[in-house]
Amino acid sequence: MTYRHEYKHEITLSDVITLRQRLQAVAQPDPHAVNGRYMIRSLYFDNLSDQALREKLDGINNREKFRLRYYNKDTSLIHLEKKSKRNGLGTKESAAVTAAEAQSLIDGNCDWMAHSSQPLIQELHRKMTTGLLRPKTIVDYIREPYLFTSGNVRVTIDYDIRTGLWCTDFLRPDCITIPVSDNPVILEVKWDAYLPDVIRTAVQLDNRHAGAFSKYAACRTYG
Repeated sequence: MTYRHEYKHEITLSDVITLRQRLQAVAQPDPHAVNGRYMIRSLYFDNLSDQALREKLDGINNREKFRLRYYNKDTSLIHLEKKSKRNGLGTKESAAVTAAEAQSLIDGNCDWMAHSSQPLIQELHRKMTTGLLRPKTIVDYIREPYLFTSGNVRVTIDYDIRTGLWCTDFLRPDCITIPVSDNPVILEVKWDAYLPDVIRTAVQLDNRHAGAFSKYAACRTYG
């Protein structure tokens, strides 16, 4: 399991224009993007005491969270993902699920998971049955992704972050979502062992400091 470095900046719309110009000159667009961007829909899980939310807000060093995710409204490819933080570094594990399996999770039917051949699905099953982990809220946003081979760097600009409030009907395209407060734009930079100087320079912005913005936490503001 590879842990990666990551930092986030909350930036302005004018910063986005500057970053696009710089990154288009030095990095490659993500081949999965359509016209340079894609839509992401995630469904986050938490327990009855909101452990994932509280650990994020409290800055707990070692933490994890589970989510379902698909891109560009295409439910033919859905991933179950587990994001973990350890000593300031992050990693992600992933397993494919079908739309029918995702709907079973949403409906609270997790019996099928115990027989899965995928360890991540089995792990979520244990945590749903013993820790009462349940779907909590939908998080939607638009992402502009850029790649740089050296250092395995991924730079993303995320905006139009929307919350499904208490809705967990993850597969419904017409599920109502609303913008989160302050309508933030988030720059994320992730890399392996080192961050090349050309990317470090490209993402440098005046008066912007690394932070710990969480889309999930922002979308839970309403409940």
